[in-house]
Amino acid sequence: MSSKSVPLDEYLGRAFDRTPVSMIVVNQAGEITRANRLAEQTFGYDSDELIGQRVEVLVPERYRHAHPGYRQGFLAETSARPMGAGRDLAGRRKDGSEFPVEIGINPVETGEGPMILSVILDLSERKQSERRIQEALAQKDLLLREVHHRVKNNLQVIHSLLDLQAMRLQDHDLVGALRESQNRIRSMSLIHQTLYQSENVAQVDFARFLDELVRGLTDSYRSEAGQVRIGVQANGIKLPINEAIPCGLVINELVSNALKHGFPDGRSGHIEVELREPAPGEVVLSVNNDGVPIAEDRNLRQTQTLGLQLVQLLTRQLGGVLDIHRSNPVRFELRFKVEAAA
Repeated sequence: MSSKSVPLDEYLGRAFDRTPVSMIVVNQAGEITRANRLAEQTFGYDSDELIGQRVEVLVPERYRHAHPGYRQGFLAETSARPMGAGRDLAGRRKDGSEFPVEIGINPVETGEGPMILSVILDLSERKQSERRIQEALAQKDLLLREVHHRVKNNLQVIHSLLDLQAMRLQDHDLVGALRESQNRIRSMSLIHQTLYQSENVAQVDFARFLDELVRGLTDSYRSEAGQVRIGVQANGIKLPINEAIPCGLVINELVSNALKHGFPDGRSGHIEVELREPAPGEVVLSVNNDGVPIAEDRNLRQTQTLGLQLVQLLTRQLGGVLDIHRSNPVRFELRFKVEAAA
């Protein structure tokens, strides 16, 4: 079966018309000399309506005064490049409606002299998809904020119930145990509150969280903390919630333990909480105090106290390593890894 040969110019002409993007050829005077079928469909014109028109007919009126200057700038330095880099561009249809576009401009040599070939992409569907994605993200963000808000409120209710229970008790040890549980609940509640109030609901601003936590612990252990200063250095570190909650609980236990046992008989002193990131994805938490040293014969790995048991449990949950220095100063240093922020 033979096929009829097609002249090259006619073949290129057919290819121009069948290209699945809008294409327009403009001469040096800014007049449209050719438009393919998709350009006609996109802008709503027939080809004979476009040929001979200045290209500004396809530009929204508010931009038309500046367009000839851009065109002359291109003619002065002809090289293929995107048009309007860094700016949102729009096209104007025959009916006056506008739509977002992306335009590539290319110099072409023709038998009629140098011209400009414009390749125009209609971004309407892409922009609509982006809008839908942004709306979905906004709804997800709103949902996450509501979840954090409700969790915070529920934890505060539990905190209040424990407070009511403590008021009914006369046993000092039981009241102390309830107070310790309240502090743990407050620590978790503060993390959810920090996320609810932050711009990024996936990352906890730990400096903000620690300021609130330390204030709460100081109030809770007012009699023990009267002469103790607590310093915080978080260096703008943010943690994902899966790491933030156990990390916050570790800090709660270590600071509480230092306030209860490190400064007996109203002794003055200093507690320092530091959170740093020596390398991307690596976090070091240290809690130091210059109070009473930890006895050398005390086995901290097999302690019976709930606080230190929790610290070791949370260390394993974080997949971290805990180092303990018993004196001058007493220091607990926890190293763990998090997924580096993109």
